[in-house]
Amino acid sequence: MLMNDFVEIHTPKMIGGSSEGGANVFHFKYFDQPGCLAQSPQLYKQMAICGGFPRVFEIGPVFRAENSKTNRHLCEFTGLDMEMEFKNHYFEVLDYIGSMLVFLFKNIKERHAKELSVINDQYPFEDFVCADPVVKINFREGVKMLADAGYKQDELEDLSTETEKALGRIVKEKYNTDFYMLYGYPVSARPFYTMLDPKDNRFTNSYDFFMRGEEITSGAQRIHDPVMLEQRAKDCGLDVNTLGEYINAMKYGAPCHAGAGFGLERIVKFYCNLHNIRKASLFPRDPQRLAP
Repeated sequence: MLMNDFVEIHTPKMIGGSSEGGANVFHFKYFDQPGCLAQSPQLYKQMAICGGFPRVFEIGPVFRAENSKTNRHLCEFTGLDMEMEFKNHYFEVLDYIGSMLVFLFKNIKERHAKELSVINDQYPFEDFVCADPVVKINFREGVKMLADAGYKQDELEDLSTETEKALGRIVKEKYNTDFYMLYGYPVSARPFYTMLDPKDNRFTNSYDFFMRGEEITSGAQRIHDPVMLEQRAKDCGLDVNTLGEYINAMKYGAPCHAGAGFGLERIVKFYCNLHNIRKASLFPRDPQRLAP
């Protein structure tokens, strides 16, 4: 990323409110006021964009108080977060993320053949196949592909785990790739700060990336206009008084921008087709494990 003019930043992990809304945060008392552990550097990386840094990224710990016992969730993981300004269309960001991950996958195979062999001896897996350029599919096209294969999926609702995996199998058969992007999600599946599709406000300028049929990141063009941002928060039934810092940051002038955040353990899990994400973490943290 440094070769592509990104600046590495380091943002606070102790913050005053949730990064992405919802209740899935770890709370603590910060002297005489409430605090919580950061779910994401979302606000801070957007503030950096507003502050004149066109491209920023961070690699650091992320905390999610999700009482989830699945094989792909952790309560603490290493996140790769990025945010970038774009000039004409949010596809500029999609295409950059796609090329970055293709670069990552190729280098994993070339630089870490020995480590992959060790993993493969213990947990055999098929080689990860990645089309270049990355396959890019509109959400509504994906829904049609599912319907043609006999799966029911409302185009105005988010995919379920079942339909995600089914679409992954369809894409693999059609395009021979384990990695693809899906864009243009319905508004019901995205948070308030996601830019609406200017041609159809039932949908958004958003995207997910998938490995072996499962999601590794969700991202979107962010609403950079403070008036529009406040109205969207109200439309979603949120208390704008709790979003003051976020909305005010946009009042200083924000360019069009978009970004995403990746859990690196999840990428390792799917690249090596490990059954459980805990095998991709040295000291995994889940709802039952706090020590060692």
